[in-house]
This record gives sequence, structure tokens and C-alpha cells, in this order.
Amino acid sequence: MASSALANLAPAIAGHVSTQKRFNIDKDEVTFPLVLTPGPGDVASQSVTCFQSTDGVADWVTRNQKILVQLAQTHGAILLRGFCPPVATAADFDTVGKALGLAEFPYIGGAAPRSVITGSVFTANESPADQLIPFHHEMAQSKTHPGTLLFYCMQPPDTGGETPIVLSNLVYTRIKDRFPGFVQELEEKGVRYVRVLSKEDDPTSAIGRGWKSTFAVETKQDAERVSSELGMQVQWLDQDLLRTTTAVIPAVKQDPRTGKTSWFNSIVAAFTGWKDVRNDSHKAVVFGDGSSMNAEILAECRGIMDELAVAFPWERGDILVVDNWVTMHSRKSFTGGRLIYASLWK
Repeated sequence: MASSALANLAPAIAGHVSTQKRFNIDKDEVTFPLVLTPGPGDVASQSVTCFQSTDGVADWVTRNQKILVQLAQTHGAILLRGFCPPVATAADFDTVGKALGLAEFPYIGGAAPRSVITGSVFTANESPADQLIPFHHEMAQSKTHPGTLLFYCMQPPDTGGETPIVLSNLVYTRIKDRFPGFVQELEEKGVRYVRVLSKEDDPTSAIGRGWKSTFAVETKQDAERVSSELGMQVQWLDQDLLRTTTAVIPAVKQDPRTGKTSWFNSIVAAFTGWKDVRNDSHKAVVFGDGSSMNAEILAECRGIMDELAVAFPWERGDILVVDNWVTMHSRKSFTGGRLIYASLWK
């Protein structure tokens, strides 16, 4: 559980949430997610009950950034909870995020409707509250993807709205044991993702990001240029709709740092969730050769993810650090004014 790293991080900042799980991975017990909270001592062994400013939190993150990144890789995700008043705004979250010392990752090519708030901070998926967003790795349908995700709870919802997370290598192992032929076909053929985009963002859809926002362009010519750079094939349809088809993309990947295999894809999310007035979810993802996938198998894959997942209620000021190589995430439906911010990092 990386106890020595925790000891170096801070003698007394450790905590728990009731929905944590513990898994035996490579003979080590991994707590998922790891939860860190302020305690009676910081890294300088000074007595504190709470940080006194956002700069204080950012300084703490800067001094421990390598350990935090390593812990996120080991545990899959870290929940920073109870850092009290200092982390209270989007600007505060931006300051803390930049303190990790990672390079920003631009959100180009993603499907989720989002709004930039400040700096590297934007809203999490703005799809309607009654819609479930299935498990996925961030931008798994793209040639490149962020390595680290940060989520920040500005306002918890009245009910629901959790961001469930699941360890991807466990998902891969469980699905391969259950459906070895299906996994072999995925590994041999790869997958393609197909999406039809409107010109402007559609706030009624979980994949409603328009082609202007998706590619950060204003003209069709520039949309064609950027999509080509991303390896996509495009076709213009009536009413300025754009159909995009990705190149063949691996459905599983080896983490270059550890050699572990991740279920690195969005096939369940696409097959079950990429639907709106423009898109048929059952056509949203296919094998690399264009053949269709088995709906019953994908339904069981979704069940495996749900079984292994952890979901905790958001609290005001929570920051969740997710290693995107190791961990998949989703979003439950909710009621009330849920406001979760996000940022992406290389």
C-alpha cells in the first residue's frame, strides 16, 4: 500500500471513506482509492488542523508532487478530502492542479460537452442529469490521451451524481477470463469509433459536443484538417452534420510504466451511451474490420465493471486525482445542482 511513501508524504494525513475497496494485486494489498486528509502533522512535522491558504495547499502538493503521482499510479486514484476553506473556487483548483508539475493536455477530439471556467479548468461532462455516463478511459477513442485527470467538487448534488471508478487491469483480467475469444478478437482487430457531430454543442446529449468545439475550429476546412491530424475519416452530411470514423485503435493497452494490461477503451460507453438524435449507439463502435460487437457480451462486461467499481458521495472541496492509464471512470445520474470541475494533464 506504499506505506513508506505515505510516511514520507506526511506523518498523519491518511483517512478513509466507507466505500473504499482493497484488492490483492501482485501480492500487494491496494486500497482503492487512497484517501488523504489533513491531520495533526504536515511534511515539516508542524502541527496543523487545516491549511491556511490555497498557496499553502499548492506548496504542499508541489513539495510532494512526485510521491502523489506515484501513489496515483499505485492506487489508481487519490481522493484529497477535507482540505477545507482554501480550495474553494475554480481558480483555487487550477492553482492546486498546476502544482502537480504536469503539462496540460488539450481537450481536442473528445465527445463530452464542456465549458472552460478558468485556466486549465473546465466543467465535467455537462450531459443531462438523468443520463448515466458509462465507464471509460478519458479520450480512449483518440490517438493520444491524458495521463492524469483531476476532478473537483464545487457543489455536491442533492442525490446521486457519484463518479464511480474502477481499476482497468482488474477489468481486463476478469473479462478475459469470462470471454477469452472476445478479448482475443479485440486484441487482434482493434476497434473503430463512429460519431455524428452537429455544428454547435447540443446540451441535451451526453456526446453533444459539436464539431466546432470538438476540433477547436470555426470552419469546415479546419475541421477536416484537425480531424485528419487525429487520424479520423470524415463525411459531411445534411445540415452541417459531420460523421467521424477513427482509425483502428487498440482496445487494450500496456501501461508503459508497469507493463500491466489495461482495458483501455470506451467500447461499453459507446455501445450503450453514445446515442442521441444523430447517433445509434449500436453503430458507435465496431471491430477494426467493421464487424459488429455482441450486445450480450458487452452487457456482461458492463456488469463486471459495476461489480469491481467504487463510488463515493462527493463532498464540497473534494479533489480526485485519477491515473488515466490505471483507472476508468463514469458518472451516475443525479438530482440538484451538481457542479464538478475537471482538468486534464499529460
